[in-house]
Amino acid sequence: MPFYEYINDEAPGCEHCKQTFSVLQRLSDPPLEHCPECLAAVRRIISSPNVVAGQSHRLKESNIEKAGFTQYKKIGKGVYEKTAGKGPGVISAD
Repeated sequence: MPFYEYINDEAPGCEHCKQTFSVLQRLSDPPLEHCPECLAAVRRIISSPNVVAGQSHRLKESNIEKAGFTQYKKIGKGVYEKTAGKGPGVISAD
């Protein structure tokens, strides 16, 4: 389900609709016509999609520890080896 953005173009309105606000709706749902809080007229606006291409969204190993994460790589059945971050060097299911 996508998020749709709405805005109030008219002078009267509440704090919720004076700026853009987002609503999670099904594709089959009709667009909102009124603010859910104050019933002022609103219109749906076109916003840019959030697209992630390739592996650019993945955190590089050099930054994992700075972000407070620990990364492990599977080296055997139930055995994981630390590749970055804090924590034990090896985790085993034993």
